[in-house]
Amino acid sequence: MLRVSQIQKYRKHLEERYGRLVERANDYKYVDECKSDRSAFKAMKVLEKLNRIKYLDLDKEFSNSIV
Repeated sequence: MLRVSQIQKYRKHLEERYGRLVERANDYKYVDECKSDRSAFKAMKVLEKLNRIKYLDLDKEFSNSIV
């Protein structure tokens, strides 16, 4: 159970970070294109991690429903 709570906590952290990075990318869109691109790139990397975590959560839900 501890592992599940760690994954959920990490997922929440990634969602918050992704939201901040996307917001920062949009804020800098017309001011500083380099900062905007950097934030968008970091957001894409965080989204990849988030998708992996979501896959793990789905996998656990399916295994619980089968058993």
